[in-house]
Amino acid sequence: MSHITLHAHKLAHNYQYLNRLFSENGIEWAVVAKVLCGNEEFLKCLLEICDKDFCDSRLTNLRHIKELSPETQTVYIKPPAKRLVQSIVKYADVSFNSEIDTIKALSEEAVKQDKIHKIIIMVEMGELREGIMVKDLSRFYREAIKLPNIEITGLGTNLKCLNGILPDEQKLSELNRFKEMIEESYHTRIPYISAGSSVTIPLIFKNEVPEGINHFRVGETLFFGTDVYNDSVIEGMYQDVFKLTAEIIEIIEKPMVPTGEVGTNLSGETPTHDETDSEKTAVRAIVDVGILDIDPKHICPIPPGIEILGASSDMMVLNLSDNHSCYQVGDTIDFSMNYMAVLRAMNSVYVDKIIDHKITVPHP
Repeated sequence: MSHITLHAHKLAHNYQYLNRLFSENGIEWAVVAKVLCGNEEFLKCLLEICDKDFCDSRLTNLRHIKELSPETQTVYIKPPAKRLVQSIVKYADVSFNSEIDTIKALSEEAVKQDKIHKIIIMVEMGELREGIMVKDLSRFYREAIKLPNIEITGLGTNLKCLNGILPDEQKLSELNRFKEMIEESYHTRIPYISAGSSVTIPLIFKNEVPEGINHFRVGETLFFGTDVYNDSVIEGMYQDVFKLTAEIIEIIEKPMVPTGEVGTNLSGETPTHDETDSEKTAVRAIVDVGILDIDPKHICPIPPGIEILGASSDMMVLNLSDNHSCYQVGDTIDFSMNYMAVLRAMNSVYVDKIIDHKITVPHP
């Protein structure tokens, strides 16, 4: 059976790298754990490594975190559905909000549960995902601050995730200015501006993060060592915290071009082939993983010279090229994975999850 491996000490290295970076710049940060999809063993591993707040957009995942570590502060990082307020208050210590009626419902539920529920007010800064319009911020704050058992701990914004709008010093400075205006108008203090995410990290290297931006929430860079802003990697971090392994279930030399009338495949595509290859053959291997478990576009064979030819629901076909003498049925092939590949595999019950606790690993 195919499996995904989490390399614990590579993850620990990435965590320590980021922790130093944020500490040196006076920034607090939280871990976005949604890529783990609530997997208990992987969550235990992450809890052993870090002592930060845990963020997720799925309530079931936050419930797992609370069951494993009741003292860990949990953050629900999307506007809550009103029908879920009971569970939100129960399992999330903090939630991101952009609708006053929802906050009123959270307030009523927090009173019932005798809890203080913290909120981050999300502000629209150009990405056009969640967030209230700036012109409505003062009125929104005035209504929210009156609600019982609600504590406003910060302003936040989201960038890059939907329309690809990148953070910059001007946008972040504007958000900080909005916070200062609210504090002055209402004689209050807002502790945090949660405007940083993985995509904002490169601005730290360029000293372009305004002083008031004091909270980041980071998932992708922690798990993949990526520079999301520049679509590259961060030197000194591991990009291979995760690895996919699949077993070879067939190796046969076959023609490179299929024969017969071509229709659409399982994915609704009509494959095309180079007819100049019609007389050629290749040694093809089938491995026990398919598009039900992964997206072939988001993985890459680690051994050189192996090509992914395509996949159906539960099988993937490889061209072994000149490597065919190295493999036989029952051997395994490893693949590197990006964020979307890990997310798909973690959601598949057909992919086993394994933790590698190896103590020493090569420096990236």
